[in-house]
Amino acid sequence: MKTLVVEDHYITAQLMKEILKSYGKCETAENGEVALDIFKKALMTNEHFNVIFLDIMMPGMNGKEVLEKIRQLEEEYGLSGLDGVKIIMTTAMDDANTILSAFKSQCDGYIVKPISRQIIADKLKELNLI
Repeated sequence: MKTLVVEDHYITAQLMKEILKSYGKCETAENGEVALDIFKKALMTNEHFNVIFLDIMMPGMNGKEVLEKIRQLEEEYGLSGLDGVKIIMTTAMDDANTILSAFKSQCDGYIVKPISRQIIADKLKELNLI
């Protein structure tokens, strides 16, 4: 499994990378702009990601904007629906409006921080990734 963690908090990114490396290759991006560059290069080289863990609250481009741009890029490359990358939003925000907005923007999962090994494993199983 190939994973991208998009997280502006270094310690959280490293924790997630440590957890996810047991499932395969894991890359990190410190902001939305870097994440989009990495994602686009993966599409161009046909080395797609299986899952992206995407922080909602980041400086610059927020996670919801990144999610929408990823879905646009997939459409440009002829990927849609089940062919697209699974995107799991990660955030401290657990209000219904934020959660509903994320799913309306086509995320596949939602995790409220703090992150743990078990929470990640459960979400990956739920999405049939492991």
